[in-house]
Parts: sequence; structure tokens; C-alpha cells
Amino acid sequence: MDPLLLARLQFATTTSIHFLFVAVTLGLVTLLVGLQTAGFLTGKPVYERLTRFWGQLYVINYVLGIATGIVMEFQFGLNWSGLSRYVGNVFGAPLAIETLVAFFLESTFLGMWIFGWHRLRRGVHLALLWGVAITAYASAFWIMVANAWLQNPVGYEVRDGIAHLTDFGALLTNPTFGMAFGHVISASLVTGGLLMAAVSAWHLLRRTSDYALFRTSLRLGLVTAALAVSTLQGFGFAQFGPVAQLQPTKFGGGPERDTLVADWTARYGPGDWDPPVLSNVGLGFMILIGFTLGALWLLLPLLWRDWIIRLRFPLWLILLGLPLPFVAMLLGWIAREVGRQPWAAYGLLPTAQAVSPVSPGLMLASLIGFSLLLGALAVTNWTLLARHAARGAYDPALGRPPAPDTDPHHQPVLV
Repeated sequence: MDPLLLARLQFATTTSIHFLFVAVTLGLVTLLVGLQTAGFLTGKPVYERLTRFWGQLYVINYVLGIATGIVMEFQFGLNWSGLSRYVGNVFGAPLAIETLVAFFLESTFLGMWIFGWHRLRRGVHLALLWGVAITAYASAFWIMVANAWLQNPVGYEVRDGIAHLTDFGALLTNPTFGMAFGHVISASLVTGGLLMAAVSAWHLLRRTSDYALFRTSLRLGLVTAALAVSTLQGFGFAQFGPVAQLQPTKFGGGPERDTLVADWTARYGPGDWDPPVLSNVGLGFMILIGFTLGALWLLLPLLWRDWIIRLRFPLWLILLGLPLPFVAMLLGWIAREVGRQPWAAYGLLPTAQAVSPVSPGLMLASLIGFSLLLGALAVTNWTLLARHAARGAYDPALGRPPAPDTDPHHQPVLV
């Protein structure tokens, strides 16, 4: 088999699975901030219980998501040495910032938040969760900065066959960055909101004793998802203009495309410079799902009445709709990344020159091994999420008060 095809399949598998973890993480942490902030301001126990319950699901997804991210990082060194060598000085800058500034800080804040229950003052504990959320968004920011550069290389010059960064500000003002970042954040909020609504709907269908608790989280999840759907659609359609201008081969023909293909042919020789049809097919289905999710607005007035909830039909609709944002995210990723082909960095580095010189057998073994590992992590994550979600919010392990201290000389320390 072709090593390039195997390398692309492997990268598509690992990044797709990892992206699903990231979307759930960004969506849930935003909802957690809202829940704990509401508890801090109102002092109502219901918000602390919801924070503990959803916080436990968030931690499970975050920990296993880290593992998928570490696996994905091996891609660049193992399979894409040409990419690392040619554009590493530019592409690596935002990735390094994401790792050092965002990821390490996020993990530190999260660890202190997990173990700070009943040990830190409530305001400090809440500030830690805000720190987790802010650094999570910062992490997504820098990842999208790096990805936008591959879509539209800016702020660089090529010296001795290697791209060097000359204008860091150009990375931040890249026309392919802003709307794409807003689109990803909106998609994550839709995913997190619908996940919260679906789990709550399942408990309400079971006639759980925590009816009022999950009715609250159902409404919060639905409102979040409905609001985010509107921004999701707005950011999505707003990208078409810049993409059509900067990547004229992605959406079809025209004089701009013909001129660009002629230039590439002169520089790199004849070839098929049009992206696979798969990118446009994925885009069409993603748009269809986006409009379908827009129907969440119709559920908001219905679910505000308790007797409507008892009809059960709207709850089943929410459960059946849970896979849609995950499918849409994968299709959107395919449209964005496959639509860049055959370029690793659009117009700058062909994918065939970015792949490592690895034998087909070794590449196939790597594909199988990485896919099995990522698949096992994904199955483990969803199994643990389902198990802990099914247990309900009676007494989650996260935030459980410590056992009474029988030592009369010990005094708790609050900072």
C-alpha cells in the first residue's frame, strides 16, 4: 500500500478521536463554571451537587483526552518529518505556546480544583475552575492558530529550503483563523450542552428521585446548546467568503483556481491539484445536521412546562439527537482538512513531500497499533462516562466531604 495514504489514514483516525474529547472538555467546563458560579452567588446546595456530578464526568473525559493527545503528538515525528523539518519553525511556535502556557497551567489548575474541595475557601476554589476554563480556551486558541497557518501560510519566509517565522502578529490575524475558532468553540458548546441535556433526559425518563436536580441541568444544557447553535451556524457560513478567496480549489472552479493551478504546475509539475470529493460531501452533511440542531429552539418553550416533560416524547428526541454534534464535528473536520489536499501547508508544501520515508509495512503496523490504542481509550472513556452518569448525583466521589477527623489536635487549614 501507499505509505502516504496510510499516514493520512492514521492521522485522520487519531485527530478525529482526540477532537471529540476536546469538544466535550470545552463544552462541559463552560457549563461547570456556570454551575459553580451560581452556587457561589446563591448558596443553593443544588448547584454544588450538579457541579460535583458533572465535574466528575468532566474529569474522566479530560484525563483520557490527555492520553489521546499524547498519542497524537507522536504523529509529527513519526509520520510527518517532512512537515516538521520544513515548517516546524513556524508551525511549532503556537504549538509550543499551547503546551507551555495553556496545557500545563490548565492541568495545574484542574488538579488544585479536584483536591481543593473543602480545603480551600469557596472563592479560591471557584477561581481555580475559572482558571481551568480560561486556559482550556487558550489551548484551543493556539491550536487553531497553528491549524489556520496550514490552511493559509502567512508571516514567513523560506530560507535554505526551510520556512522561518517573520511576523508573529500575522499568525493571529490570519483570515482563516477567527471565524474557524468561533466555529469550533460554538460546536463544543453545542456538544457539551446536548450531552448535559441528554443525560438529564435519561434520568428524567427513569423517573429518578432527583427530578428537580436533573430538570435544572436539562434546561441549562438545552439553553446552552440552542444559543450555541445560532453562533455555530453564523461562524460556519461566515467562513465561506475567506475560504473561497484564499483556497479557490476547495469549492470548485473559477479564474482564480485556474491561475493558481497554473502557478503550481509551473513550480511542482503537472498533477491533480483539486481536493477529493469527500471534502464537499462531508460539508453538505455537516450543514444539514447544523440546520437540524437548530430545532433545539423549538424545545425550549416546551420543556419549560413540567407536564410537557412528563409526556416523555421531547426527552426521547433529545436522547436521539445526542450523536448529531459528534457526527457534524467529524464531517466539519473532514471538510476543512481534506479540502486542503493535496497540500500539507496550502500552496507551500505538498503532502507527498511532508510524509516520512517509512516503509509501507511499518506504516501499516503503526496505523493498526495507534487505531487500536485510540479506539480502546475512546471506548473506555464512554464506558466510564455512561457508568458514572447512570449512578446519578446522589453522592459523587468528586467533592465528597472528608471523613470526620478524630484527632482533637488537628485544625483544618483554609487559604
